[in-house]
This record gives sequence, structure tokens and C-alpha cells, in this order.
Amino acid sequence: MSSIYDFTPDRLAGTPQPLADYRGQLLLIVNVASECGLTPQYAGLQALYERFKDRGFSVLGFPCNQFGSQEPGDAAAIGSFCEHNYGVSFPMFAKIEVNGDGAHPLYQYLKKAEPGILGTEAIKWNFTKFLINREGQVVERFAPTTSPEDLVAKIESLL
Repeated sequence: MSSIYDFTPDRLAGTPQPLADYRGQLLLIVNVASECGLTPQYAGLQALYERFKDRGFSVLGFPCNQFGSQEPGDAAAIGSFCEHNYGVSFPMFAKIEVNGDGAHPLYQYLKKAEPGILGTEAIKWNFTKFLINREGQVVERFAPTTSPEDLVAKIESLL
């Protein structure tokens, strides 16, 4: 696989979504969870999406239950939680695994393209962020504790 455009994950509703449909956009791919101490980052992610969507930017949320079982709900519960609590309107995808033998192929690709600290590939926690340029290449990986607001200058520089 040479870019994220080679992958077709399922949307939260279960329908396949070719990432090639996002060709030419700047993307922020984030593994998310509804019951995490970092869950309030949904508000910041939504703010980024609203601020930059008209300039070719999108956030793609990938729920994951691998960290402390902090995303226990089904697709309907996840969608309802995100919409009612944070007004999330950016694209949300089906719950996936990001580590281990069952890791989604997209996350296998992301982790190899941009390893974490000291070259470790594993995702450490919810809200790890990957910034993808308009050519579908991983530009940078951000720690779960990096707030969405801290990404504004980097996003602007790539738009």
C-alpha cells in the first residue's frame, strides 16, 4: 500500500467508504473513545473540522475499544453520543482495533509510516492523531495528549 487512498474502511453505519474519496484533502485520522479522560477532545476536533472543512480539511474518527474498554457501545450508541454531546459532524467510521493481530490494515499502514517515540509502532492510547497530506501520505503523528488546538498552525501550513 502506498497511501491511505488504498484503504476502504466501513463508516459507522456499516457502509464501505473508500479513502480515495478524500483524495486532495488534508486529513486528521484519530482513534477515538466515548468514555476516556481525553473524550472532551471531540469538541476540539469538531472545531478544527468546522474551521477548515471549506479549505479541504477533514477529521476522520475511528472508535476503538482496546484501551481500558472505553468505547463499549455499538455503532448507534457511538453515533448518538458523539452527536448529542459534542455535535460531531465529521466522518465517523466503524469501531476497529488499532493494535495487535486484529489491527485494521489502515492502522497497520499508519503505524509503519509514522512510528511513535523511539520508533515504537503501537498506538499507546485513545486520541492518537495522524496528519495526512493532500497526496495521502502521513506527515506527522501526534500523542493522545496533544490537543486539537495545538494542531492549528500545522494544519494551516499544509492548507
